[in-house]
Amino acid sequence: MDTESTHSGYSYHSSRSGRSNRHGDRSRERHKASSSKDSSRSERSVVINPPDTPSQDSPVHNGEPLPGEPTPAVDPGDEAQDDNWGETTTAVTGTSELSVSQEEVVGLGKGIQDRTQGFRRYLPLAVGSCVGLLVLATPLVFLLLPAVMWPDRLQACGAACEGLFLSISFKLLILLVAIWALFLRPGRASLPRVCVYRAFLTTLTLLLTMSYWLFYGVRILDAQQDEDYHGIVQFAVSLVDSQLFVHYLAVVLLELRQLQPCYSVCVIRSTDGETRHYNIGQLSIQRAALSILEYYYRDFPLHNPALLSASKHRAAKHLAGLKVYNVDAPGNAAGAQPGNGNQSRAMVTAAAKRKDSAHNELYYEEADYERRVRKRRARLVVAVEEAFTHVRRMKKEDERAAPSDIMDVREAALAIFPSMARALQKYLRTTRRQHCHSMESIQKHLAFCLVNNMSPKAFLEAYLAPGPTLQYGPERWMADQWTLVSEASVTNGVKEGSEFLLRCLDFNLAVTVKSIPYIRLTEEYIDPKSHKFILLLQSETSV
Repeated sequence: MDTESTHSGYSYHSSRSGRSNRHGDRSRERHKASSSKDSSRSERSVVINPPDTPSQDSPVHNGEPLPGEPTPAVDPGDEAQDDNWGETTTAVTGTSELSVSQEEVVGLGKGIQDRTQGFRRYLPLAVGSCVGLLVLATPLVFLLLPAVMWPDRLQACGAACEGLFLSISFKLLILLVAIWALFLRPGRASLPRVCVYRAFLTTLTLLLTMSYWLFYGVRILDAQQDEDYHGIVQFAVSLVDSQLFVHYLAVVLLELRQLQPCYSVCVIRSTDGETRHYNIGQLSIQRAALSILEYYYRDFPLHNPALLSASKHRAAKHLAGLKVYNVDAPGNAAGAQPGNGNQSRAMVTAAAKRKDSAHNELYYEEADYERRVRKRRARLVVAVEEAFTHVRRMKKEDERAAPSDIMDVREAALAIFPSMARALQKYLRTTRRQHCHSMESIQKHLAFCLVNNMSPKAFLEAYLAPGPTLQYGPERWMADQWTLVSEASVTNGVKEGSEFLLRCLDFNLAVTVKSIPYIRLTEEYIDPKSHKFILLLQSETSV
């Protein structure tokens, strides 16, 4: 029937007014006008097949005109543009010779980042080397310039002047060794900001050297050209003495100042709550963070994400077992279905009781896990002791064998490893530490224990308990780069109540600073005579 023809809300006229659909009043007015025009031509039905938007005069189906319809002429000016053209348009692209893949782009960015990190790592060393060369070369230049520029006018250097030569030689040698020991050490880490004390000492050294150069140029290299070579030598000696005092100041600020403990820091790992406490001196936030990371790699056990998955699985299993019912829904009215409402309340009550018994499930789960760990551990200990006993017995037999038949230590480790491999593998899987030890590292450790004649307990100590992070290879650390998060500037010194965060890929280290309290220690004198007493014994005893 014509009166029952279907019209789309997005017809020809509504598509032409797509821009006005973003405005409220104009959209409603034009929609009413389009619907009134469509009602006058109700004998034709229009079907929209996106992304090809057909016109009212020439409907199409999949880009082709319907049978019996004339082929429309395309007018570029009257062609309506779809508002969603970015989502419905298909672009055909080709492969260019200069195309770059996503992996190459990532590799390029990584290469630039590595070069930037290398530049930042060796920049302080390069600056320190340049400043050190300037400091050491300046006194020598002061002594050589007069001898080169006006040698005929210089006065003879006596015994006192020659003694100053000896003094300045040894002082420069001491200064060279001191600069090498303090400033030319390889960097331990790349800090986010420049060290304030290092920058201050570098600036002070440059100012001191430039001041001496200005005085030397005005008073000695002037047109008068000073002829007193003994005074020039004393001037160079005074420069070396000043540089030695600056180096002493550097030792005090960079090394001695932080030795006395002033603060106690609490370090907490965010995933498993592992906590350690350390005492530090007066350090900036970034230097304190560096010291804490050094302590972390030494003292904290290796971070094991596999141990955290068990608790997450238990929580997910517990939540999946809970069912919540809406007893107040319209379909569960008390008057219409009283039985269903009571049943739903009973199920909610049962779920609440099950929630209250979650601690029992946790208790039995931990007890079962400890039982399985003890069982696997006992089997591993027995297997290792039998293997080491076999090695000792074979060692005694090799002492009586020919030299050509003696087995190498590496070969002995490979020979006895299969007898303990299954028990060790099951134990590591039970304790979820199988990813921390590879077969090659285990064999290497076994050969090390056999060479040094260690006991089975010494061999098992590396596997029965998790060791510090540095015990494992760098690929097991799972913390290549750290980010320091702090509200205060990282160049500020730590103080009471300071808090900052050390963030890596898988976990965070939360650090809280507390000052060590002032301790008042008093003395109490005890008279030595107060400890003397007399023991009186009765000569007569009862029989």
